[in-house]
Amino acid sequence: EHIDYDIVRSSNPDLRKPIVRINIYRQHRQTIQYMEPHEHEKLAQVELLVIDEAAAIPLPVVRSLLGPYLVFLSSTVNGYEGTGRSLSLKLLHQLEQQSHMPAKGVEGSAHGCLFKKIELSESIRYAPGDPIESWLNGLLCLDVMNSIPHINSECDLYYVNRDTLFSYHKESELFLQRMMALYVSSHYKNSPNDLQLMADAPAHHLFVLLGPVDESKNQLPDILCVIQVCLEGQISRRSVLKSFSEGHQPSGDQIPWKFSEQFRDAVFPSLSGARIVRIATHPSAMRLGYGSTAVELLTRYYEGQLTTFSEIDVEDTVETPEVRVTEAAKKVSLLEENIKPKTNLPPLLVHLRERQPEKLNYIGVSFGLTLDLFRFWRKHKFAPFYVSQNANAVTGEHTCMVLKPLHSEDIEVNESDEWGFFGPFYRDFKQRFFWLLVQHKLQRMDYKLLMSVLDPKINFKELDPRQDNSDKFLKSLTGVFSANDILRLKDYTNGLIEHYAILDLVPRLAHLYFQEKLPVTLSYVQAAVLLYIGMLGQDISCIQEQMKLEADRIFVLFRKVMTKLTDYLYEISSEEIKTAPPRLKEGAFEPHNISLDEDLNDGAEQFEEGMKTKMEGLLNPELLQQYAIVDKNADLEKALQSGGGKIAAGGVISVKSSKSKIDKPAKHKESHQSGKKRNKDVSGSKSNKKRKS
Repeated sequence: EHIDYDIVRSSNPDLRKPIVRINIYRQHRQTIQYMEPHEHEKLAQVELLVIDEAAAIPLPVVRSLLGPYLVFLSSTVNGYEGTGRSLSLKLLHQLEQQSHMPAKGVEGSAHGCLFKKIELSESIRYAPGDPIESWLNGLLCLDVMNSIPHINSECDLYYVNRDTLFSYHKESELFLQRMMALYVSSHYKNSPNDLQLMADAPAHHLFVLLGPVDESKNQLPDILCVIQVCLEGQISRRSVLKSFSEGHQPSGDQIPWKFSEQFRDAVFPSLSGARIVRIATHPSAMRLGYGSTAVELLTRYYEGQLTTFSEIDVEDTVETPEVRVTEAAKKVSLLEENIKPKTNLPPLLVHLRERQPEKLNYIGVSFGLTLDLFRFWRKHKFAPFYVSQNANAVTGEHTCMVLKPLHSEDIEVNESDEWGFFGPFYRDFKQRFFWLLVQHKLQRMDYKLLMSVLDPKINFKELDPRQDNSDKFLKSLTGVFSANDILRLKDYTNGLIEHYAILDLVPRLAHLYFQEKLPVTLSYVQAAVLLYIGMLGQDISCIQEQMKLEADRIFVLFRKVMTKLTDYLYEISSEEIKTAPPRLKEGAFEPHNISLDEDLNDGAEQFEEGMKTKMEGLLNPELLQQYAIVDKNADLEKALQSGGGKIAAGGVISVKSSKSKIDKPAKHKESHQSGKKRNKDVSGSKSNKKRKS
């Protein structure tokens, strides 16, 4: 160590310093490193990847770990650790098919890698034929049988009597082995505790979906689907309030306690409900509708639609207490109990028409949130009320709880609400989930899963928001948008400005739309683009990676969304936009009382009268008097006397004037002198030219 290799241990105190990396320097540098499944981004320089117990990792994560390098996938297919049914039927089968296809790069043929499958059937813990192994496998139902059922179009749901199931009868033991085989094939983590819950938990019940049963043949029918149900609820209000005050939840009753924690409701835990613990479908019968049929029949059974019992029949029937095997065992000690096969047991399978159902108010499910599972439960009218903010460290999935209210006369509900008493809580959850997305708490989820959980209303074609007088839709821009904001949006939709100029408005538009305040019909992809840009704040490159769309296509979709939203906002606020910005005061123009010709004639007459008055004023003798020649006979006579009393030969005499001289001749003289000077300069320049020449 420290010469040929180095050992690196984890710094996490919870892991007790395990070895996470070994650096080898002997000949050339090599590194062996442990990594978490979700850290697939670190596989850029890997040459060999070993995935142990691959069935424990979600299939999408396993697919992301595959690449252009050597990969070893190992998984146990027998015992409680194994399931390899999900892995082998989905991923391994797909890889085997792709290995025979020509390489198409990253998107095809698993990066061009070859696929080889190796099965190890020898025991890894016991010697071949060890009797302890066979005894343990029989006791804990570890032998997974690969029986292929006969697929039938007709099937029915039956209730399984657990006392008969665990009576160690030959036929019931075979039936139990088949049920456990379905459990192991559909779930990765199985333990003896699961078997113990099936046998002893008083609140648990088992249902199986079987094909047509031929009573003439003495053989067990094939199991198509198994449902394990746990009855919950009926918690006293005092216990709920005590839990609220102490700040902790008792164990058990998973859905009632989580519901009361989320909504601080003390009434819901007092209701009766059932939680579907497991639903396992045979691998050969998957995606054929058997799981949906089982859930539908179970719902109808608890709603009382499959039984012919009435309340009068139930009251008149004298119930005989059923003695459970576990209850009988409590009355004696283990030393006194006589362990032997039980007799006089009820039938193993009871048709639902022959059994009185428990009175329930709801059915709930808790599961790891994936798109396929959520769509399955959503298809059967289950709605979510809780999604964990933190993903599971092992599976990378968020815990989700869904609920379906059952028809019950014990609860007052609004008949117009399709969700019954659960309606207000469901709408509250959608608001919470909406704001969690705004805070980017769940942005790592796939957009299809986010859209499925959020379940926004995107089709408003059947509604006319102009005729809706309720406060559901936005009717005014007051306090939301200004007139300039709408004008900016209008300019963007007309292609006058870039999308950067309206990015501050997109979050508000997304909030209003997903809260169903803007009744605008969008396509699913358009709503997803609005979700990514407006609520999650993702850039175009991230949207390209998630939605597998080109950037130009994303911009086209975004512009269409903005155009539809802007048109609605402009329609409801056209008057506000006209009056909101400051405008120049316009002059008030009033129409004339007379026509244009009359106005022109009146103007001509007024002009002629004015000219006539002016001419008369000019010819007024009093005004012309100022131009009269003053009597200067004396000056004339004096001028004649100076000439000897005679007029000169030219006929001109000189009379002295008393008026002052005018300055214009002086200016004329000045200009005359400047002209002389210019002429002199010109002549001077000419003389100079002559001299040079």
